[in-house]
Amino acid sequence: MPRVYNFSAGPAMLPEYVLKDAAAEMLDYKGTGMSVMEMSHRSPAFTAIIKTAERDLRDLMNIPDNYKVLFLQGGASLQFAGIPMNLSLPKNGKADYIVDGSWSEKAYKEAARFIDAKCIASSKDTNFDRIPDLSDLPIRDDADYVYICENETIHGLTYPEIPDTKGHILVSDQSSMFLSKPVDVSKYGLIYGGVQKNVGPAGVVIVIVREDLLPEDKIDGVPTMMNLRVHADKESLYNTPPCYGIYICGKVFKYLKAQGGLEAMAIRNAEKAKILYDAIDESKLFKCAVADPAQRSKMNVPFVTGNPDLDKKFVEEAALAGLWNLKGHRSVGGLRASIYNAVPREGVIALVDFMKKFEAENL
Repeated sequence: MPRVYNFSAGPAMLPEYVLKDAAAEMLDYKGTGMSVMEMSHRSPAFTAIIKTAERDLRDLMNIPDNYKVLFLQGGASLQFAGIPMNLSLPKNGKADYIVDGSWSEKAYKEAARFIDAKCIASSKDTNFDRIPDLSDLPIRDDADYVYICENETIHGLTYPEIPDTKGHILVSDQSSMFLSKPVDVSKYGLIYGGVQKNVGPAGVVIVIVREDLLPEDKIDGVPTMMNLRVHADKESLYNTPPCYGIYICGKVFKYLKAQGGLEAMAIRNAEKAKILYDAIDESKLFKCAVADPAQRSKMNVPFVTGNPDLDKKFVEEAALAGLWNLKGHRSVGGLRASIYNAVPREGVIALVDFMKKFEAENL
């Protein structure tokens, strides 16, 4: 079967070059006589893999020297608990959350299990169709950090600019926008992201944290495995890491550098998003729930026909046309196309062509 255009929100499409390169090394990685899946995480070969991956990521994102880069397990969702445990429990035990979608809401609720977490702005009352008002946030003076999910995968929202945190540390879940455009890391205390969107296979979460925010190596009530200081001191090798996932991430980092870096990816992603959003805005059948174009995600594009049966028919017929995983998230229904870095422009054009054909046949 030929490769399909995969519009999944994650695990998502990977660059074909990376997949072929990894396949060529599957049985023998650089003369070691074994796969990366089989080698010790303490071996010289894997040490070179993880160190090169970190160096390439630092180059791509221009990460300052006073930030640690950690390759961890548990996905982004484990950090819903890990962040308050590390950045707040040892301090004031308070943090303020901006809730603009399902993932930031989950992070807020999880944090509230461990600290005094407060929702200081939300768009839940309008079904997360917009970023809430950020003009004068009621941030508590003693809040240890302010939290955002900078790109909400389910509702297709993104921040046009980061909020004014009034001098407080900003923490950002960037899972579904990670490496899709340049980011000024110095404006954040901590950035994290699950890699299964733009970077690699599921199972790895990357945490970029300013060194002075790392806790002591022991926090009362916090498991050692949840302590970011422990992982930073051991250079992500406190225990056996997700070796193969890190290896693929490293290949994607090199691929992105060869493509012109994050500046080039931002231009490509903006072009792809414009093609798709223009088609939705011009359609009489399809509609996007996010009205403000400035707040529309360039990575995750939710849209609907307004008829659940027609949405289902669209997903089924699209799959037959080689356009896969266009069903919206189970919590909201409808349709969604995730157009991450590895989704080619041709794939978006193929989707738009199918949408026009489907509209002509079903309107």
